[in-house]
Amino acid sequence: MKILIIKGNHGKTTSVHLNLWMKALLSICVFGAPLATGWWVGANQIHQLPDFFQNLSEGMQADLDQQRDQVSQVTQDTEKNVRALSLSMAEMQARITRIEALGQRVAVRADLTGGEFDFSSAPALGGPLTNIGADSNLSGELIQRLNALDRQIADREMQLNLLSALIFDQQLRDDSSPSGLPATAGWVSSHYGTRTDPFTGLEAWHNGIDIAGREGSAVLAVASGVVTYTDASTTYGNVIEITHDSGLVTLYAHNKELFVALGAIVHKGQQIAAMGTTGRSTGPHVHFEVYKNGRSVDPASYIQRTVR
Repeated sequence: MKILIIKGNHGKTTSVHLNLWMKALLSICVFGAPLATGWWVGANQIHQLPDFFQNLSEGMQADLDQQRDQVSQVTQDTEKNVRALSLSMAEMQARITRIEALGQRVAVRADLTGGEFDFSSAPALGGPLTNIGADSNLSGELIQRLNALDRQIADREMQLNLLSALIFDQQLRDDSSPSGLPATAGWVSSHYGTRTDPFTGLEAWHNGIDIAGREGSAVLAVASGVVTYTDASTTYGNVIEITHDSGLVTLYAHNKELFVALGAIVHKGQQIAAMGTTGRSTGPHVHFEVYKNGRSVDPASYIQRTVR
């Protein structure tokens, strides 16, 4: 094999003859070095491939474990929420049951059982159909039950509010209407109308009813009202007058002691005095009078009324 070497710009050449060994050495330098380098690099890369895939697999497994933990946590939280909602529904249902039982008893006691306050029936409902969307489907049945309980509570609250308002009005009417004895204990010792005067023995008009009892026992207001008169006289002794609704006035005389002042608001059944024998009296008793629109009336009809 001959190799030509060109020298300078004049094109002079020199030839070199290569023997067999030189040819082999040149082939190794030209072709062997790149092949060796490529083999070495490839061998190193191939050696690192298992580590690469192992790291990739471990990373993917870690991501999957993390996602699995997140899903498990979400599932647990959802189950806790569902259990909490179920417990809340049970408590709401128990409260509704108590409210319905109480409302029914109150309606019966208040004689309001015409049907408008029927706590034993489901509330009347209506209205157009409105879709709430599929995204609210935490649990279709659970949501429906919660909505039903919410509507039931709202209905019962409205009924109880109306019922309480009616009862309050009725209570005011009952409290302002005189009824019952004006003393905690005692007996009727003298009636309304004509009688024999205990001091003169002559026939005289008695303007009220006398309730005899133990000195110092409680004298009670037979209706709610305002104290419009108090006095200490020789005839009535220590006296209290109370003005009520509907033109009614009640009077309590011969008291040992007064417990309310002029202008005070008193309630039905409240103690207003202590029974005594002041004024023109033969013994401990309360002299009780009733006036309607300024005219004296027999207190017996009010005493005999049923106390509500």
